[in-house]
Amino acid sequence: MAEGTRLLDAGEIMRARVAVAEFVSTTPLEPARWLSTMAGRQVFLKCEHRQRTGSFKIRGALAKISTLPPDTRGVVTASAGNHAQGVALAARRRGIRAVVFMPRSASAAKVRATQSYGAEVRLEGDSVEEAMAAARSLAAADGLAYVHPFDDRCVIAGQGTLGVELVEQLRSLGLDSLGTVVVPVGGGGLIAGVAAALKAVDPGARVVGVQALGAASVVESLRQGRPVRVEVRTVADGIAVSAPSELTLAHVAELVDEVVVVDDAEITRAMVLLLERQKALVEPAGAVGVAAVLAGEIDADRITVVLSGGNVDLLLLSHLIEHGLSAAGRYLRLRALLPDRPGALARLAAIFGELGVNIVEVEHHRAGAPVGVDEVEVTVTAESRGPEESAEVLAALQRAGIRVERW
Repeated sequence: MAEGTRLLDAGEIMRARVAVAEFVSTTPLEPARWLSTMAGRQVFLKCEHRQRTGSFKIRGALAKISTLPPDTRGVVTASAGNHAQGVALAARRRGIRAVVFMPRSASAAKVRATQSYGAEVRLEGDSVEEAMAAARSLAAADGLAYVHPFDDRCVIAGQGTLGVELVEQLRSLGLDSLGTVVVPVGGGGLIAGVAAALKAVDPGARVVGVQALGAASVVESLRQGRPVRVEVRTVADGIAVSAPSELTLAHVAELVDEVVVVDDAEITRAMVLLLERQKALVEPAGAVGVAAVLAGEIDADRITVVLSGGNVDLLLLSHLIEHGLSAAGRYLRLRALLPDRPGALARLAAIFGELGVNIVEVEHHRAGAPVGVDEVEVTVTAESRGPEESAEVLAALQRAGIRVERW
């Protein structure tokens, strides 16, 4: 293995732990009984979304900045948001300048949060990669230290402190093994550090990475044996990285047992259930592990899922919740053809009322709809308790002679 891709050893991670110990919070490890029941296996949640700055990224940023020479004038980085906040806060603690490049599409909430930690934010490019190029240029021009989000041994070691913490928490429960630990992937910095920490203590521990379907760069890279760039399209902006680095890919290839993929509907459904059942606000990237458990992608008797972050714009959150409710079968949308005469709509609405299902929106369509001269098309959106109730509504409408279909 080339020196540039040499795997981290336990000593590097423990040095990082000393560097971050005074400032990083020990986040809770909680049982998820509702998820255990749904999945049919024991599930714990590592609540890193409660970390300072709202994500694990502060660990790597602190570890890296702690190693910079005393005469360092400042740091520069690029990020969609979580790494940006970690670097901003770590730089403020060190008392040095921080410049953060973020893509123009970055969440307004993450931009404001980064600025609140004292960083200068510059919006540049349409992707994290374009923001990275601008950050590197400024680092070279102004003599600033560049802090990469994941392609850096010190950053990975800092993320690995989460793994050390997790080992201690699982061992405190009297468990005979670490079991299976599920970690979001993205650029690979978190899973590389966590896997290195876990395998150093328990080589039999199983580490599973989760990638968003619209950003499955690690999956494709593992297939081809080298970092491969993919087009990124996913709601999980925190792991929306088009390619891993050679360093993180080497760790995943050597230490991670499996990488699975979940889609946006599965991610938003997981977010809704975390809010509703765990009372946990977790961003899309942080919820991918729970999405994988719910999708049946994780084959293990005991699972620990890392909830890696909780930073999500509230305006975006409303859209994500609606999407997640639809994915979970909590909204019923249907199209019905009714006779164009008085009482037809009331008859349809009465069936919903008899079943105790609330209608939230109704639209009538005559012009432009594929209906007869004496018909009207009606689209209905209703609240549902789940797929079973939706099926019951459809069956009742059909028994009443109403032509209806889901849409």
